[in-house]
Amino acid sequence: MQRRSRGVNAGLLLLLSQIFHVGINNIPPVTLAALAVNIWFFLSPLKPLLSSCLSVEKCYQEKEWQRLLLSPFHHADDWHLYFNMVSMLWKGIHLERRLGSRWFAYVITTFSLLTGVVYLFLEFALAEFMGDPGFKRNCGVGFSGVLFALKVLNNHYCPGGFVNILGFPVPSRFGCWAELLAIYFISPGTSFAGHLAGILVGLLYTHGPLKKIMETCAGIFSFSNGYPGQRPYFNNSGNSRSTPPSYGFRLSPEEMRRTRLHRFDRQ
Repeated sequence: MQRRSRGVNAGLLLLLSQIFHVGINNIPPVTLAALAVNIWFFLSPLKPLLSSCLSVEKCYQEKEWQRLLLSPFHHADDWHLYFNMVSMLWKGIHLERRLGSRWFAYVITTFSLLTGVVYLFLEFALAEFMGDPGFKRNCGVGFSGVLFALKVLNNHYCPGGFVNILGFPVPSRFGCWAELLAIYFISPGTSFAGHLAGILVGLLYTHGPLKKIMETCAGIFSFSNGYPGQRPYFNNSGNSRSTPPSYGFRLSPEEMRRTRLHRFDRQ
């Protein structure tokens, strides 16, 4: 992990231009909040990077468990922030619209904690298996583990098709694994265990018990009524629907039909 450089933050400026290009009104609220929190902590970090990064040595051995909360929202430099937040921008737009804002906020919070826990487990397992205590001192920061988990969700909800990895078409169901290996070989300094932790958390949600556990907890605490993350939305005619508003994006065919009929009735 490298310390962030001083001077003009070109990555931050590029990120802000990307956000304004998409349009604030076109970004769902939880996604926008996640972007804002990460940018805020980059500009005004709660603690220095060496005091917020996540490692087995600091968390497990020295009991600094607050690092589980701090590490996802701190970034090494402006380009680290840029690439993570641009990825969050597009994943958040699609997933929040599908899951609903309340459930998506629940997912982000859960994934932020679980990716850190799984990361610690992987580093500890590597240290024991390889006989190298250096793995326990590996210290990572950033939102990329959460993003890999969200990528698993996105591929689960939008199966089929291909993604482009280094110019090669890869089936989307294998896209996370291909990107994991590609990033590791292109930039060996990145946290392989952190990215892998995100994939494993995503798989626990889509193919394991995590989603059921979250639904149970949501029911106990009255998190939502009905299907998690879904709540009724009302259109101009007063009819309810189970999907969230489009945030400036394309309407469904049924909504377009009703809009045309409504305009015709007013003429």
